Amino acid sequence: MGLSHGKEFTQEELDDYQILTYLTKKEIYLAYKKFRALDPQKVSESKQNPLSMELVCTLPELRVNPFGDRICQVFSSTKDGRISFEDFLDMMSVFSDAAPASVKLEYAFRIFDFDGDDLLSAQDLGEIINRLVSPNYLLPAENTKLVGHLLEETDLDEDRALSFAEFEHAVSKAPDFVRVFVIRL
Repeated sequence: MGLSHGKEFTQEELDDYQILTYLTKKEIYLAYKKFRALDPQKVSESKQNPLSMELVCTLPELRVNPFGDRICQVFSSTKDGRISFEDFLDMMSVFSDAAPASVKLEYAFRIFDFDGDDLLSAQDLGEIINRLVSPNYLLPAENTKLVGHLLEETDLDEDRALSFAEFEHAVSKAPDFVRVFVIRL
């Protein structure tokens, strides 16, 4: 059986995917297999048929991730959470072991920037905390206090929000970040 999906890609497509991602040929085939398994009929019609965010979030790696919906929204080329195969390939590329830390940081920032204003505001940080802890674990006042402490430690220009540079600086103090920002095929 193996990975002989030669009919699924032209040589030109496969070459382009390898050039444009951090994935090997084998990983591209594995990504296709995983994507196709979500809706074999729809993907067989065209691998560019987008799948719903709800369907993509049934993947084990996203189902247990508190940011699964945000990951889909950030990688969706249509910006509505629907994911085409190329969107999925981009996602798998960024989450691969081979992607550089700088790329992983850029996407993590986008995932955490819930309002899309290119800053991690107190509201964004509060939402991150709420998603990371059990529901109703923190009282709103406790969440606000924790956000205040985070900003106190990481908001270098004291504007009550984190820019990408401030986020990058803060994450540089967490050496495990690159190791845990991974989805393996």
